[in-house]
Amino acid sequence: MSLSNPFLTYWYFHLPNFALAVLMYTLFGRALLALFIDPDSKNYIWRFFCRLTDPVVVAVTVVTPRAAVPVVVWLFGVVWLFWLRVLWLNIFLYFGVLPRVN
Repeated sequence: MSLSNPFLTYWYFHLPNFALAVLMYTLFGRALLALFIDPDSKNYIWRFFCRLTDPVVVAVTVVTPRAAVPVVVWLFGVVWLFWLRVLWLNIFLYFGVLPRVN
């Protein structure tokens, strides 16, 4: 059985990449929302963004100086997730399990 859909064929690459992208863009959205919403707001969108991105924020605060304000930590998290996605792509390209564009 041949799968013609590239997403289904390479699901083992696309699903983790999609999850990392969701975290990256949600963390960026959290940084933008922080400009308009108080940190202790009961807004359901703000709480969703916080709940989804808190594990990433905790991981980034381990390697970020304590003097950094939360918004800086969130933006560092966006950068770390971006480079993690680039690394993920390069690993799969290196081992030849994704098609190369000529």
